[in-house]
Amino acid sequence: MTDFSSLQNSISEIAADFSGDRPQRQMRRMLDPGDFDRLCQSGLPLVALHQRDGGLWSDVRQSTRPICETLRALARGDSSVALVCSMHPAVLSYWLTIPPDERTESVRKQCEEINQTVRDGNWWGTITSEPGSGGDVSRTRATAARGESPLEYFLSGQKHFGSGSGIVSYMVTTAVPEGEDNPDWFFIDMRNLPWDGSRGVAMTAEWDGHGMIATQSHSMSFERLPATRMARQDRLLDVASRSGSFIGCLFTSVIVGIADVAIELASERFASEKLRAFEQVEWTKAKSEAWLIVQAYEGMLRAIEHCDDPRLEVLQGKTAIAELAEVMLGRLCKVAGGSSFSRRSPFGFWFEDVRALGFLRPPWGLAYQNLIEGFV
Repeated sequence: MTDFSSLQNSISEIAADFSGDRPQRQMRRMLDPGDFDRLCQSGLPLVALHQRDGGLWSDVRQSTRPICETLRALARGDSSVALVCSMHPAVLSYWLTIPPDERTESVRKQCEEINQTVRDGNWWGTITSEPGSGGDVSRTRATAARGESPLEYFLSGQKHFGSGSGIVSYMVTTAVPEGEDNPDWFFIDMRNLPWDGSRGVAMTAEWDGHGMIATQSHSMSFERLPATRMARQDRLLDVASRSGSFIGCLFTSVIVGIADVAIELASERFASEKLRAFEQVEWTKAKSEAWLIVQAYEGMLRAIEHCDDPRLEVLQGKTAIAELAEVMLGRLCKVAGGSSFSRRSPFGFWFEDVRALGFLRPPWGLAYQNLIEGFV
């Protein structure tokens, strides 16, 4: 694999294989490590490694579309796997987007260490969200005690939505450093850690989501868990702002992929059925909403490619797609009728999966607050 075109072809083939096992996959409550081994062999983790370091990343404007299209294709086969994979470039963008004039020696050293983890085939994820925070990363109540070296800390606190727990090797999170008032970014090495509290990590709740059921988005409690602070310090909101539009597009692309395959399967199924008047109206509206989803998604990508500050446009697109996808899948379920309640039908699963977009950062409350205020 040498370019995005080759990667997308590989991912499309993998997604097609996943689709052949869709009924069983949609029933899964756990991720299959073998899926991620195969995706790693395809080169997918390299989307979060810069070209000069042997990867595919160039910059936000040039890399967002091909990465999103890759995730969109993967979501057609398995939405839970695609969502977990989207976290990898999302969190690593915190380092990839650091301006050149702010790359101090410590930042460059840390970036190279992170790059090596990607070359070694490790996946990255996030466990930033906390109960009661409303999705606002600045409202963390986790704390980080200082260690012996400048970037060494010990993190304590409650976290949830750790998507990919047990699959990803490293997780990014937030905490308030000892002796400071403002939170900052940290990452933790989750490899080979037991979840019984004996080494600083305890699983407090296994993921039991209505949608994205196999993402293993467990809740965790940390008690003096070794963590590494981001070398470019005291930039929590700056980092979130700089990467927010890119991340918003990543998460949205997964939902667009689900909408793609749902409308495609519905077209095949309903073509052989005699739809009644109500069903014809709902089906027509669903097709229009599917078209609007693609237009909003394209608008998000174009904003990334052409606007100096695309944050508002991306949030508007993400919010619109979250609403449209839920309504569209609801219509497909109505047209499918009672069978959509069966676990043998994919439409009920997809209906719950697309609702995840409205709960991902920023969730509905924070998203609309930012839209009302005109910034993100």
